[in-house]
Amino acid sequence: MEASDRAEDFVPAGLASFGIEADEVDLAVMNAAHQMFWPGIRGLLSLDLSAVEPERNPDMSRSPEAS
Repeated sequence: MEASDRAEDFVPAGLASFGIEADEVDLAVMNAAHQMFWPGIRGLLSLDLSAVEPERNPDMSRSPEAS
């Protein structure tokens, strides 16, 4: 069975599992957000960051350049 990237396949079931009711408008907004953001998220997930050295003792209140 092939994995799905379609929000219509998993969002209604996920909401129902939490007891959240969503009408057609709610689902349409969620689908639009999914279509907008999911390609970028997939791109980030596929990045090979093995060559990037982790930042030591990061200060989350500042940008990496300011540390």
